[in-house]
Amino acid sequence: MDDPELAAIRARKLRELMAAAGPRPVAAAWLGPLQLTDATFDGEVGRAGLLLVDFWAEWCGPCHRVAPILEEVARAHSAALRLGKLNVDENPRTAERFQVTSIPTMLLFKGGKLVDGIIGAVPRPQIEAIVKRWS
Repeated sequence: MDDPELAAIRARKLRELMAAAGPRPVAAAWLGPLQLTDATFDGEVGRAGLLLVDFWAEWCGPCHRVAPILEEVARAHSAALRLGKLNVDENPRTAERFQVTSIPTMLLFKGGKLVDGIIGAVPRPQIEAIVKRWS
C-alpha cells in the first residue's frame, strides 16, 4: 500500500517535471513539394536546412516515375528535408546554371550550398542514402 503522503509527493514532483519540460515540439507536417521557379529558386535554396530539388519536365516519363518516391522520402524526413520541383522547360535559367542536361536530376542543397546530386530515376534507397548522409 502506498503512503498517502508519498503519493502526494510523487504527484507534485510529476507536475513540476512536466511543467519544467514545457510544450512538446510538434513534428512538421509535410505540405507537399515546393513549386520552384527561376525567380524563387535562390530564396528557397538560401533557407536553412536541406532542400532536395527535382529538375523535371512534363514530357519526361522517368520524372513521373521518380516523383512519388521523392515525395515519400520528403514525407519521411519532413523534420529536416524540403522537396522542391523545378520544371526545366518553364525555368531554363536555373537548369542551365547548374548544367542540368539530363532529367530527372535531383540536387541536394544544405544551407544554400550544393552538396550532392543524383541523375536519373533511381531507387528509393539511393535517394534515402544521400538525404541521410547530409541530415
